[in-house]
Amino acid sequence: MTDAAVPTGPSGPVTRSGVARVGMATAVTAVCGYAVLYLAARDLDPAGFSVFAVFWGAFGLVTGAANGLLQESTREIRLASRQAPGGAVTRPMRLAAVVGLVSAAAVVATALLWSSHVFVQARWLSVLLLAAGLAGFCLHATLLGMLAGAGHWSQYGALMVTDAVIRVLIAGATVLVGWGLVGFLWATVGGALAWLLLLLASPTARLTATLVAHEDTRGFLRGAAHAVAAAGASAILVMGFPVLLQATGGDLGATGGVVILAVTLTRAPLLVPLTAMQGNLIAHFVDQRRHRLRALLAPIALVVGVGAVGVALAAVAGPWLLRVGFGPDYIADGALLAWLTAGAVAIAVLTVTGAATVAAARHRAYSAGWVGATVAAAALLATPLDLETRTVVALLCGPVVGIAVHLAALAKT
Repeated sequence: MTDAAVPTGPSGPVTRSGVARVGMATAVTAVCGYAVLYLAARDLDPAGFSVFAVFWGAFGLVTGAANGLLQESTREIRLASRQAPGGAVTRPMRLAAVVGLVSAAAVVATALLWSSHVFVQARWLSVLLLAAGLAGFCLHATLLGMLAGAGHWSQYGALMVTDAVIRVLIAGATVLVGWGLVGFLWATVGGALAWLLLLLASPTARLTATLVAHEDTRGFLRGAAHAVAAAGASAILVMGFPVLLQATGGDLGATGGVVILAVTLTRAPLLVPLTAMQGNLIAHFVDQRRHRLRALLAPIALVVGVGAVGVALAAVAGPWLLRVGFGPDYIADGALLAWLTAGAVAIAVLTVTGAATVAAARHRAYSAGWVGATVAAAALLATPLDLETRTVVALLCGPVVGIAVHLAALAKT
């Protein structure tokens, strides 16, 4: 990863080429994510895959919360590029280092209270890997946000791809040497040092990492706190959903492994690209701040259109793909896969409305929307229905609460 030049001017509008670069990186990232899941599902039995998937979800949960730093950094750097420098100097990367260390310490310090309810095997290794991975990802997410705010989409995409490729390499090595579950735990967190590799290789990334935020330290942390709270709630529904299932359903066993894999596979085609393109979305909505509700129409229409195709494909080809791709132990009917895909569409729409709410600096409404959606989903998961039914109901109905909160807030801006 090298750069021919180091652009230093202010960020421009979100262009099609920028979206295309991130789109290509997203495609590679999605393939790599599928590859890790495929290798884990083929190498482990369904019960073992369930254990891995809970750790994968737990790491996704905490790093998803850390993506609040990405969102706030994108907004702050985008706004700072349009105004004359002055006032207090806030350096997001330094704050991210402090936040990462404090967060890692909190994970370890509180592990006795929660780890036995989440990690049923390799508990303390899981706790330590979770803490170390979170510390690295805080810097990773902040650098991603700064690159998005500054409009450096090539470096943004390179950071995404480096993270994903590291995971696949470790997972592949795990299969070759027979490392088993422990190897896949390491693969989950292995990409958390990708930010450091990019800084070593890219002059543009190093220059971007020195940029200062629009607000002072207190204002930046206040906005980041709201974004982290909302991103944490969103992460429970997106990446941390296996943890939520574990917490509300006890030992998931083989059935849980099948349901978790089905949830992951049906949502990835929509949510992986949307999560990766948060920087593009927030920058777009910042640029369209006078017409935010109107600016929502095209992204939501695209999400719903792609989702409708996905629902049909899941119903028709999903069971066959699941069985052929992952083995005869992974069986789910087409109706379940179609409903899970519809749930993914609902979460995708919530992701888009959330990005618009962040761009409007409506941090309380943003967090309230995601927290409301998560609380509703958790309540629905606690109902006395079978695992498949309550999973579908939670994924379909929970996001509607958050979408309503976001739209109400945007209507008032």
